Amino acid sequence: MKLEIKKIGNSTGLILPKELLARLGLSQGDHVLVTEGPDGLQISRYTPDLERGMEIAREAMKTYRAALTELAK
Repeated sequence: MKLEIKKIGNSTGLILPKELLARLGLSQGDHVLVTEGPDGLQISRYTPDLERGMEIAREAMKTYRAALTELAK
């Protein structure tokens, strides 16, 4: 799906079609979490629990980087 970034007032935004909002389970006023992975960007509903879990995972990966690199071989 090709979307265009547009000027909205003094800001810039991306308008999501209602079909995409329905697929994502989102509605106007919801907050989203955008994460970057090996397959590109992912948009999901923002939940404080998920965000905290992601912070913990990032810290663990940073702390155990050498061990994770060895395990990946």
